[in-house]
Amino acid sequence: MTRHDVTPPRQWQFNLKLLVFSGLFLPLLLGLGIWQLERAGEKERQLQQWQQQATELSWQQLWQQVPEPGQPVVLKGQFTGFSWLLDNRTRDGVAGYEVMTLFEAVDGPSVVVNRGWLRAPARRETLPAFPTPPGIVQIRGRLVMFPQPPVLDTQPPAGNWPRRVQALTAEQAGEASPSLAPLVLRLAGGDQPGAFRADWQPDRMGPQTHYGYALQWFSLALVLVILTVVASYRRVAGSPTPSCSSMPLSSSSLYSPSTTGADNDNDDGQRHD
Repeated sequence: MTRHDVTPPRQWQFNLKLLVFSGLFLPLLLGLGIWQLERAGEKERQLQQWQQQATELSWQQLWQQVPEPGQPVVLKGQFTGFSWLLDNRTRDGVAGYEVMTLFEAVDGPSVVVNRGWLRAPARRETLPAFPTPPGIVQIRGRLVMFPQPPVLDTQPPAGNWPRRVQALTAEQAGEASPSLAPLVLRLAGGDQPGAFRADWQPDRMGPQTHYGYALQWFSLALVLVILTVVASYRRVAGSPTPSCSSMPLSSSSLYSPSTTGADNDNDDGQRHD
C-alpha cells in the first residue's frame, strides 16, 4: 500500500505584530500619496496664475508683485552691450560659456538675460564672438536665481566687454545698471531673439513629477496590503491526513507459504524411503 499526504488548507490567523506593522505604515504611505496629490494641485494652480499674469500684466506691474523664481514672463526691450560669459559650462562634454546680457525693458527694471550656451574657441585667451539683436524685441522666459559659482571666486569681473566670469551676482551686475531686477531671465528656447543653445534642465518639479511620486506611494500601500493578507493566511498546524489506496494482489499472494501437515508427512515418507 502507498501513502499520499493531503495538503491542509490555509486559514486566517491573527498576528498582532504583523497587524501593528501594517497599521503604522499604511496610513503613512497613504498620507504621503495624498500630500503629493495636493502638491501637484498647488503647482497646477500656481502655473495657471503665472501664465495669466505673464499675458495680462506688464513687466512693471509684474515686478511690483514680487515675482518668484520659476515664474514665466514676457517683456519688451532691447539688449545692451554689457555681457558676461559664465565660464566652465559644458554641453555634451564640450567646454563653453553661458552668455548673460543686460536687457533694458521698455517699462520696469532692467534684467540680466541668460541667452544660452555658446561653444568656447580652441584657444583659452580668445573669447567667442557672438551677435546681439538690435532694436526693440520681445522675449519670453522664466525667472531664475543668479548662478552660483562652480568654484570659489570672489574677485569682481573687470576689463572690457564681454567679460569672462566664474559667477555673477546681482551686486556685480548692478554696476552696469542703476535699476536691476535681482533675478535672471532665462530664455524659453532657442527660437527666442538673441538665444543660443537654450536647452535648460528643469530647475523645479512640475505637477507631473508630484503625480509620479503619488503613484509610487499608493503602489507601496497596495503592496503592503497584499503582503499582509497573504502572510496572515497560514496552513493549519498538525499532521497531514493520510489516505491509503488499494493495490491489486497477485494470485500467489492469496496464500501464505506455510508448510502443512500433509507436506510434513510426505517429507517424512520420502526420508523413510
